[in-house]
Amino acid sequence: MQIDLMLLLSLGQHPLSLRSQMASVDARAVELALRLGDAVRVHAVYAGDPDEPALRDYLGLGLASLTVLRQPRGADVLPALCEYLLAKKPALTLAGMAAEVGEGSGMLPYLLAEALGATLLAGAASVALGDFQDADGQHIRAEQALARGQRRLLQAALPCVITVAAKAPVPRQSAYARARAGRVEIVEPEVLIRNSAELLHDTQILGREVPARKNPKRIPVSSGGSLADRLNALTATATGAGRLMVQPSPVDAALAILEYLKQEQVVMPPASVQSTDGAILFSS
Repeated sequence: MQIDLMLLLSLGQHPLSLRSQMASVDARAVELALRLGDAVRVHAVYAGDPDEPALRDYLGLGLASLTVLRQPRGADVLPALCEYLLAKKPALTLAGMAAEVGEGSGMLPYLLAEALGATLLAGAASVALGDFQDADGQHIRAEQALARGQRRLLQAALPCVITVAAKAPVPRQSAYARARAGRVEIVEPEVLIRNSAELLHDTQILGREVPARKNPKRIPVSSGGSLADRLNALTATATGAGRLMVQPSPVDAALAILEYLKQEQVVMPPASVQSTDGAILFSS
């Protein structure tokens, strides 16, 4: 039985010419999808400008068609992709781990998986459909790329969102004839997005701000002394060497600031400091 596989595509940028090109990891995701053969019906979607010439390079890899959700430059593509995927309900979704151009936070696959109620497998180097079913339905198997060439076998029930790692197989050569023969279908955003705020509320994709936490300081380990001495070293509060100045004159305040900066080695100490008629003179 065939399942629907959705490819989420983006564009990269050539480091020298700055021209748009296929994103390296997204092209590897296309390769993984095509290797699944007749077991899947491959669909591809891109949110952005449909006039990008590099989009046809994806068709040259072997995709029959590509759907483009027209979006203005710099727009948040999450609402449009959520609406599109909720309507299509793919069993399997493949995407790169992060975009090569723009913010590239890597959060988009996680937010889409939350909206679809799907499992997420991160950093896959290979993908294969399970040859069995249970109460949860058909499964997907992925080989996760780890550091130092290590691999981890993962398995999840469908629907599932998989992010593809840079260690996935190198994509095949893009063929010019296939690129020209493929279809690019453009979908206008007003057909997809009824209301972005309502959509985000429905899928519970809500951002929140929390106060930043101060990083804890490492406690020095005292190896000598008695237990009481070591306990006192851990719990004692450090006292600063500063001093309180109540309504100082401008000259005294400036001299105190200068002395502090010299102690912190922010400025080099001058040879002499003199005060004349309320003015501060530095001589080196």
